[in-house]
Amino acid sequence: MTITPLVPHIAESATTLKDWLSEDDLISPYSGLGRFYEGQGLYSEAEPWYVQCLINCQKRLGEEHPVVAQSLNNLAVLYYNQGRYAKAEPLYLQALKLYRQLLGEEHPVVAQSLNNLAGLYSDQGRYSEAEPLFLQALELRKQLLGEEHPDVAQSLNNLALLYYNQGRIAEAEPLYLQALELYRQLLGEEHPAVAQSLNNLAGLYSEQGRYTEAEPLYLQALELYRQLLGEEHFNVGRCLDNLGMLQALQGQKQEAEISYLKALEILQLRLGVEHPWTVRCRENLEHLKIAKRSDSGVMNQINFGGTNYQTKTGEGSTNFFGGLHYHRADVPHKHEG
Repeated sequence: MTITPLVPHIAESATTLKDWLSEDDLISPYSGLGRFYEGQGLYSEAEPWYVQCLINCQKRLGEEHPVVAQSLNNLAVLYYNQGRYAKAEPLYLQALKLYRQLLGEEHPVVAQSLNNLAGLYSDQGRYSEAEPLFLQALELRKQLLGEEHPDVAQSLNNLALLYYNQGRIAEAEPLYLQALELYRQLLGEEHPAVAQSLNNLAGLYSEQGRYTEAEPLYLQALELYRQLLGEEHFNVGRCLDNLGMLQALQGQKQEAEISYLKALEILQLRLGVEHPWTVRCRENLEHLKIAKRSDSGVMNQINFGGTNYQTKTGEGSTNFFGGLHYHRADVPHKHEG
């Protein structure tokens, strides 16, 4: 069922009827509208709803309330997805502080908050700050949710990606494989999280030069993204960017150019021309064109990094410069409410 026909009614609840919403229902219309637009990459349309949600929750519930922490987290996730890290960090820190204060140290949403903050730090190359937070989130989730839970798979994926970014490949691969196995077991074969895991594992194999193992994984991830999210979703663009890099590394310049051009079109449409992912894709395409003009064979200037963590938005709701920018892995930040 599509939510589109319901959008005007949800918007009315969040505006003219907001004073009649109960405390339990206060966040729902705002976060629902925010996720509706954000899921399509329409961040400018999503932002006002998340901002109004935070303002109204603070006004109705005060500064120290779990719903206010959820609202802070959700707005931070939006800014993270836009690459606006300086605006996201203080909101993540406020949300984590509130959760710990109100719910205690051992609560699933505290683990989510740790995960989101760690993903932000890792995307900025602040690996020494990110690792202990990822490890805390993983241990909390295992303790509170059990070994076989999608959130545990997410933490395994994120820790693997951190190790990948640090060049700790031998530590990353088994974690990626565990995450993929768990996602398939718990969510089935046709789920965006499975596509994310396939994309990430393909990137690991690509860095190791295991191109024949990487390519079918990228193609599976791309097909899943298209099937589940639509042809013009930004994750389709990111996966095409990764596939283009793999093709370039194998000297398949024509195929790589086609992948990059499709990726760039989608990323510019969904994320804008200045988003870090769009910038990286555009620079990859330019480097490919230079290589084609010089007829230099297989491309060999690779800057590993620019990964994207799986982040969560909460209960009920988710360094790219120089040379070629290779492999955008997925690390979802999760919304709450």
